Amino acid sequence: MLTSLQNPLVKSIRKLHQAKGRRSQGQFLLEGTHLIQEALATAYPLQTVCYTPEWQQQHPHLATALDQHAERVEQVSGPVLEGMATTQHPDGVVAVAPHIPQAPQASLRGVGLAIETLQDPGNLGTVIRTAVAAGAEGLWLSADSVAPDHPRVLRASAGQWFRLPLAVVDDLGSRLADWARAGVQLVATSSHAAVDYWAVDFTQPTVIVLGNEGAGLSEALLRQSTVQVRIPMAETVESLNVGISAALLLYEAQRQRRAAIQD
Repeated sequence: MLTSLQNPLVKSIRKLHQAKGRRSQGQFLLEGTHLIQEALATAYPLQTVCYTPEWQQQHPHLATALDQHAERVEQVSGPVLEGMATTQHPDGVVAVAPHIPQAPQASLRGVGLAIETLQDPGNLGTVIRTAVAAGAEGLWLSADSVAPDHPRVLRASAGQWFRLPLAVVDDLGSRLADWARAGVQLVATSSHAAVDYWAVDFTQPTVIVLGNEGAGLSEALLRQSTVQVRIPMAETVESLNVGISAALLLYEAQRQRRAAIQD
């Protein structure tokens, strides 16, 4: 059992709390039983798993599965587990996983999401969870957005992070231009738009383009959109959480596509 915070493995895992450490090691940190169950369910490789004896007693079958799946498994004391985790009250297990590119296909048949300058990790995790639930084909993020492997992103995604192809794009405007040339509809949200979001035909290949809550989309990306839509709101409300905006448009797209199939 590992009992010292000075152990080299413990120090290495603690470095994954920061983006610099995750980039240099090419790894990221999974915390909690649910996330690790989802990693197993999607056959995502795990390099190192650490759990406490108490957690092993509570989850014997999962511990056995991890023994067979992970490259390395270590039993650790409670204080060491707490030192490895970013949460205040970890449930007894963490894992280290390698970065494996899971970029979405550039060509679209359905609906995808492109988001500019999304800063809040909880919001990104919510968007990922919603995108998987609504059947989005992929998510493209501008390079100045929060890192997709941020621990809070992973937790907020409720494990759906492993199921959504995602790419960080250095030049999102160039990617939008490529889609436009390929005939993909680019639907951008704007408080100044005259068209309600449900009036758009989402049955054609579409990328929904969103900005962050504070600034919205940049004028440059807004001009590249095929259609600008608004989400009607009471006058006292300035904006919606980006996760809510994504959910409204994605589920409208799903509704239209299902109706088209039934017809």
